[in-house]
Amino acid sequence: MCGIAGVLSFDYPPETDLVARMLTRLPHRGPDGSGIFRDERVALGHVRLAIIDVAGGQQPMSVDDESLWITFNGEIFNYLELREELATLGHRFRTDSDTEVILHAWQQWQEGCFSRFNGQWALAIWERRNQRLILSRDRLGVRPLYLTRHGGRLVFASEVKAIFADPRIPRTFDRVGLAETMTFWSAVAPRTVFAGVEQLPPGHVAIITERTERILPFWQPQFPHRGAEESQDLARNAGDLRDRLIEAVRLRFLRSDVPVGAYLSGGIDSAVTAAVITRYTDVPLQTFSLRFADADFDEGSFQLAMARRLGTEHHQITVDARDIGRIFPEAVRHAETPILRAAPAPMLLLSRLAREHGYRVVVTGEGADEVLAGYDVFREARLREFIARDPDSALRAKALDLLYPWMARSPGRAPAFAREFFGRGLDVTDPAFSHRPRWDSTSALLGMTAPHPDWATDVATALTGTMPSAHEAWDPLSRAQWLEMTTLLPGYILASQGDRMLMANSVEGRFPFLDKDVVDLANRLPSRHKLLGLDEKHILKKAFADLLPDEILTRPKQPYRSPDAASFFVDGSSPWVDEVTAPDAVAAAGIFESGVVAALMAKVRRTGGVRMSNTDNMRVLAVLSTQLIHHQFIAGDGSSPADRPPAEPMTLIDRAAHS
Repeated sequence: MCGIAGVLSFDYPPETDLVARMLTRLPHRGPDGSGIFRDERVALGHVRLAIIDVAGGQQPMSVDDESLWITFNGEIFNYLELREELATLGHRFRTDSDTEVILHAWQQWQEGCFSRFNGQWALAIWERRNQRLILSRDRLGVRPLYLTRHGGRLVFASEVKAIFADPRIPRTFDRVGLAETMTFWSAVAPRTVFAGVEQLPPGHVAIITERTERILPFWQPQFPHRGAEESQDLARNAGDLRDRLIEAVRLRFLRSDVPVGAYLSGGIDSAVTAAVITRYTDVPLQTFSLRFADADFDEGSFQLAMARRLGTEHHQITVDARDIGRIFPEAVRHAETPILRAAPAPMLLLSRLAREHGYRVVVTGEGADEVLAGYDVFREARLREFIARDPDSALRAKALDLLYPWMARSPGRAPAFAREFFGRGLDVTDPAFSHRPRWDSTSALLGMTAPHPDWATDVATALTGTMPSAHEAWDPLSRAQWLEMTTLLPGYILASQGDRMLMANSVEGRFPFLDKDVVDLANRLPSRHKLLGLDEKHILKKAFADLLPDEILTRPKQPYRSPDAASFFVDGSSPWVDEVTAPDAVAAAGIFESGVVAALMAKVRRTGGVRMSNTDNMRVLAVLSTQLIHHQFIAGDGSSPADRPPAEPMTLIDRAAHS
């Protein structure tokens, strides 16, 4: 895992000094080495976290005749198989790295190579002969890739802070991106919360020349037509899922030249991945868990039970509200977007724990809820479909009591509220039927904003307008899964809560549930195999029942949560809270009404943030994180005292004079 940066300019040779400055913003992504390649048109930068071919994988890397150069962030887990296939086609290799395999795969198959890769990546390839820049990002957006066009140049990097190392690039908010964030929890690619800065959409490749730019999908989520999969057998599919997931875990655990650990959350997903490692490999496993001092959020008993069952060397960190309040500004700086929950901040501390124990790679359970229908939003939609058949039935409405058995303040314990909330928008023909109540609730945050015409953009309608035409033939669960895979998964789970909090401490996350073959199988499954009644991830439980204790297998689904607003008002408020919510700071950012923010802050100071409503919790987090983004990236330039020169060994390959 690494960080990449680069500049494409057809008017004049790009500056190596600029790329070097960009790399100073990414030391956390690459502490083991760095490099820059330049010719008359392009400069490619790289900082390295050495995991595969530690000795020979230095980048930027070229083929023998230097006709192709690459800067690459990620892992191609099936690179050995691809290398063998390419060798039979006449390709010869100088290193043992997956990076070199990508170059030869591009030579052999051009953009068709990306559909062959099983991995997680963001990369740039420069074709010197054809004067073409190729950018690509993995199917589901595990690895980030941002770009902007300014002054006749294309500037790209793994993180926005590296792009803002160029002082010529404007730094302003994109209010439509903010509106998406305050509706879906994240901006939806290609948009970001920064005007003029895009992200390459997951599953896409961009091919850029002096006169043309093509951005093409090489993969998109697809689901079977309703009823087409009804004859599938559950036991056979469970066996296939087990085989594919075992192979996915083994690939991610064994294909590394450094030790690999595993996260244990207390839920079924990480339990499965850790159990597969201990059953199907002979390498001792160390596991890492996040605990909370507040018992309402702590899953420690389940984590310890699983660690004992597997016999792992287990490490844990216990986080309290003060810890979250202290680390939150750093978490936001790494996330580079407003966040509506404080949950990413403890994940930053968890990756720090792994790194302190010498681990730079961990296997985690992320992605299982999206591909195997584990989220409560899917269960809610199933119940709402049931209610929609007879909206006036009190008996049907009572089924809502089955939701959130783990939650102390469950909507089922407030029946009138639950029926009103989940009874909204019962038009089952709406492609966003599953998500509409949540989006409507979250977008209430926009009521705090200062007047601006961009707030009028209907981001929900714009999103559903991008759904494939085939969605009309999908069943409701498939449509709901597409929405999750397009919004929450890449924009929040894998970014704010995943890659950014891991790489902040130079730790690579690997996600077996997002393996190419696992996802392809899961997307072909009948919905009833994933969500049977209200039993989420039914097929996963069936596939791995022999490896999990009953207390893990049968426990109600409990999403990862952490203390929110209360974290910032323990014994008063933190100095940074007062600074970013002061009237002049709010007015300078121009996003929120100063009076509304003042009233909200007065309320939360009175209560200490304790037992606030879900909406008020999100309001507090939206204000604090958006104001921090303005302070760090717009009033500031994304720089930090943690910035430092690119890591040694540093290579500089300058071919501009010989182009």
